[in-house]
Amino acid sequence: MGKRVNLATIDDKPVAVTAPAESAAGVPLALVVANPRNPRQSLGDLEDLKSIATRQLQPCLVVSAKGYLALWPEDADRVGGAQYVVVNGCRRLAAAKKFGRTELLIIHDESVASSRGELLGAAVEENIGRQDFDVIEEAMAVEAVVAEYSSAREAAEARGWTPGWISQRRALLKLSPEMQQALRAGDLAVRDARRLARVPAADQVATWHAEQEAAAERKKVQAEERKRVAVVPQSTPDSSEPDSPVVFTAVNTTGGEAGGEGSVSQLAPAFTAVNAEAPVSHVPEPRSSSSASGEVDWTNPQAIADLCASHMTRDDLEAMLEILTSRL
Repeated sequence: MGKRVNLATIDDKPVAVTAPAESAAGVPLALVVANPRNPRQSLGDLEDLKSIATRQLQPCLVVSAKGYLALWPEDADRVGGAQYVVVNGCRRLAAAKKFGRTELLIIHDESVASSRGELLGAAVEENIGRQDFDVIEEAMAVEAVVAEYSSAREAAEARGWTPGWISQRRALLKLSPEMQQALRAGDLAVRDARRLARVPAADQVATWHAEQEAAAERKKVQAEERKRVAVVPQSTPDSSEPDSPVVFTAVNTTGGEAGGEGSVSQLAPAFTAVNAEAPVSHVPEPRSSSSASGEVDWTNPQAIADLCASHMTRDDLEAMLEILTSRL
């Protein structure tokens, strides 16, 4: 733990902590103010930080009030008489005030106040990826950072972000208020929001509803297809003639005569049993297969796929694919 400094006995010149990052100075709460440019619009529930009353596990990153006001002199009223501005740790500061802590452990790094882009970028990066930092807040914060650079590409290079990530976040700000609310509530996926952002704001709600209806209809059709594929009709004897015998006739499916001298292979021809009373159109046609025995090789996925493709419609194939995928 670094040496504690009583800032009340020092001029308006803040004290820079030169100790290693794991060391921190404790300063009275009255000398610290939260970042007026904090990208978080709401600090949320602070109960998870209740233990700060007795122990602060992580210090707050601060810059001097003088350095901050050099960047945003218009924030003088919001900084007031504080000597430090918290860049990272505004929730910790709020929790300390709420739960009765008298001092705040800080790490002072004045280099963070070297530019507006640097300070805003540092504030944003602490919150990126946190569950309680909603995606619209993040988009607004990214937009504010980019505004401090000559271009989005320059901002990406300075902050170590990718241009694509910046573009995706900024696109969300093109959503209408209704769509932004749906995104914040979790009713709208980010990937769908980015697509809707390319639609004129006045048409976004109607487009979203139309897409939802189309998706619901597709699910309905797919569900019906799954049911149809799952139910395999079973043939039953004619109930009016329960005792009628079924007559089968042996049909030569190789085209040659058994043991005939004209047979090239001299092998016995294959015969298929056919119901003689069934319509002629039901007589099965000879089919090629991937195995020498004439049966499907169920260990060969390619052979199975070829067989299915030759006997099923596209809709049936898609339904079967969905069934197989669901069972993986």
